Amino acid sequence: MNAPVDLMQRSAAAENRLGIIDCDVHPFPKPGALEQYLSARWRKHVAQYGKFNTGPYADRGTYPRFQPFLSRRDSFPPNGGAPGSDVDFMRTQLLEPYNIMYGVLEPLLGCNTSRNLDEAAALCAAVNDWQAHEFVEPEPRLRASIQVPQDDPVAAVKEIEKRLGDWRFCQVQVGSKTSEPIGRRRYWPIYDAAQANGLSIGLHVGGTLSSAPSAGGWPQFYVEDHHVLVHSMQNQVASLILEGVFEQFPNLKLVMIEGGFAWAPVLGWRLDNHWAKMRDEVPLVKRPPSEYIRTNIWFATQPVEEPEHPDDLRQVFEWIGWDRMVYSSDYPHWDFDDPNTAFGFQMTAEEKRKLFRDNALSVFSFA
Repeated sequence: MNAPVDLMQRSAAAENRLGIIDCDVHPFPKPGALEQYLSARWRKHVAQYGKFNTGPYADRGTYPRFQPFLSRRDSFPPNGGAPGSDVDFMRTQLLEPYNIMYGVLEPLLGCNTSRNLDEAAALCAAVNDWQAHEFVEPEPRLRASIQVPQDDPVAAVKEIEKRLGDWRFCQVQVGSKTSEPIGRRRYWPIYDAAQANGLSIGLHVGGTLSSAPSAGGWPQFYVEDHHVLVHSMQNQVASLILEGVFEQFPNLKLVMIEGGFAWAPVLGWRLDNHWAKMRDEVPLVKRPPSEYIRTNIWFATQPVEEPEHPDDLRQVFEWIGWDRMVYSSDYPHWDFDDPNTAFGFQMTAEEKRKLFRDNALSVFSFA
């Protein structure tokens, strides 16, 4: 499918006022919207058996309880739909007031968490078609993420290849909670397909819930559950590095989305220390682990850490690298980060360009 004709004009206009790329925008389907993108067999299956999921956000267990749709109270569209379900309202509340040049859609619908792998493949394909037709076509500033059933690498690669050359898609998306650590070789065909086709992988917090979310067991409160999402991101970074993924796929780009970032320098320092003592156990790791973080991993900013002294946050940016950071809002969720107020320290014009636009242009595939 050809790119929209006004794309170059929009890009040129954004140069006059810093066009922002928002790397984390959550769409939500209107009632019955996904069914039209499923085959008759899978419509019947879902209606009769439901989605055999292992715990995706709003559809998961009843405790700890979430605020409905995890969303801001003002994000419910005037038409009464769910937050993130109305493109016109998304324009009014996000795209226009913040001059969003591109918004990367990150569905959290559990399509790739089904234990039934055939169902997962069908749901991923349906969600991909739904994003493209219902959001990107009517609003080309939005771009879709390719949902893949990561526990079936053959089907995942097939879905990636199906979307190649389609301007509506800009990355591959998987969750930070997977059946096994994501560096394991069962997942390598996905990385091979992504690298071969110049696609980044967005690792968004969430995913399967086949085990307790923390090493200490099941949390009692939502505040605990919300916090330990970050732990899954740290574990996955360690897995990717120590299992040798970035040696095997040196041009692979990973974006860590909605998992914070202040933990990254400390993780790199600790892994470097361990690697120096035990590097003979991981011969595939040729360089200090922190170097892979600096060459293959980017970090979306939301939720922004808020230290008592804002300049401490600047120090964290400098430790990670200004070229590694991409802006994300998490719209329409309750902890939305406004690009005008989320960062409490002064930035140079160059730093703003990198954070709000240029880094994302170098990572995501915007046709």
